[in-house]
Amino acid sequence: MDRELVIGLDLGTTSVKAVLFNLTGEVIQEEEEMITSHYPKPGWVEQDPDEIERAAVLTLKNVLISANVLPKELLTIGISCAMHSLICVDEKSKAISPMIIWADGRASEQAEKLRRTDQHIYARTGTPLHPMTPLSKLLWMRENNYEAYLNATYFMSMKEYMLEKWFGKRVVDYSMASATGMLILEKLDWDEEALTLAGIKKDQLSAIVPPTEVLTNMNSSVRNRIGLTEDVPFVVGAADGQLANLGSGAISPGEVAISAGTSGAIRQFVKGTPVDQNQESFTYAFTDELSIIGGPTNNGGIALQWLKDLLEFEGSHEAFLEGAEKMAPGAAGILFHPYVNGERAPLWNQKAKGNFFGLSMIHKRPHIVRAVLEGITFNMYQIGKTLETLAGKPRKISLNGGLTRSPLWVQILADVFGQDVYISDTHHNAAWGAAWTALVGIQKVESFEEIKQNLPNEQVIKPNMTNHKLYEKIYAKYVAVGKDLTKYFE
Repeated sequence: MDRELVIGLDLGTTSVKAVLFNLTGEVIQEEEEMITSHYPKPGWVEQDPDEIERAAVLTLKNVLISANVLPKELLTIGISCAMHSLICVDEKSKAISPMIIWADGRASEQAEKLRRTDQHIYARTGTPLHPMTPLSKLLWMRENNYEAYLNATYFMSMKEYMLEKWFGKRVVDYSMASATGMLILEKLDWDEEALTLAGIKKDQLSAIVPPTEVLTNMNSSVRNRIGLTEDVPFVVGAADGQLANLGSGAISPGEVAISAGTSGAIRQFVKGTPVDQNQESFTYAFTDELSIIGGPTNNGGIALQWLKDLLEFEGSHEAFLEGAEKMAPGAAGILFHPYVNGERAPLWNQKAKGNFFGLSMIHKRPHIVRAVLEGITFNMYQIGKTLETLAGKPRKISLNGGLTRSPLWVQILADVFGQDVYISDTHHNAAWGAAWTALVGIQKVESFEEIKQNLPNEQVIKPNMTNHKLYEKIYAKYVAVGKDLTKYFE
């Protein structure tokens, strides 16, 4: 019997992955190509969009060959992409600038000015006024007479650029458009005021389509490079955050997904387009009916790696954490605000700095390690409390990412949140979300919600409620000290 297979193509920040699944979500084969980031000036982070497009072709080609996929077995391919990238493109659809990625901070001054003078844009778009957004990047380009901006015919994200090359169509899904900071949530259309600020016109941006939009008639040379012998339907998909939630089954109201790798995020789907009036979280469109609310943090595992490097610890991560599990909640009085890499949610301040509070002569390395793990968790919990004001207390918390490999950190997170935490045994949530969206797009399955019946096994971590009560008191102090810190970040 022939297999029925689907591919999730994940255009990430550090790599491109093509993951081949069967219809129950089982990974059949995966291929990965690393991406090079360039740092031409302090705070600038760029990538080559043509390198990424070539990597996408190669991963698709390799996954088909490695799994010996027959043409009739592959049903469709869905696409996930990292948000907030920006490429200047000429009239022949050729990139005339590097791709400026989300981590680039050159537009900090423009974002700060927006926060002071144009906060109503956030109310319409749900996108925080931050240097990561394409709106801020375009303002920087305009104010600095950036040559590629002045000569550009179009402005695109990585996914748009790739799809234009492959299908000759300029389309952007709701979530990627929403993440630009230039989409009116209620209308799912470009915001003329934001475009005027950026100095661009609507026809320089792509047509906005739902995530289930199907693309066929692929460029024959690209199809041959991949090794597709038939016209396999591609589905536009969405941004990686939305699809990671979908791929973990966190699709219904009250279901929260936490990603915890080098950086992190907390997200949940909601009906409609609620926007946080305190501007501590984002609201991005997903479908006509659903949006995703959440907050990303710059400081996940990177804060722990920073401490390991700072202390010049040469052993493994497991050895570095040893002893921290024996420390009581609160690390004997140490609080750590983990803003060593600036911070997005809940501060949205690239000038934020990390801080240890409460150090004394009694403290040893395990205390400090535990304080860092707790600080990372408190920061995520603070974002989660913001989401509660929009959507209520979470009913289920799913967890994925590299930090889940630390049983100690996972237990701390369960204790701080005071709820069961569910961990799936896959790190391909975004790719599976993209693949499932493609299946919805070609009408192989009826709904996004059906994915709940096709998920990997989950491990459940129970909270220690005694520790939770202690953490509630410690967290209150963490928030109070954090508020005092902000005035010193300048």
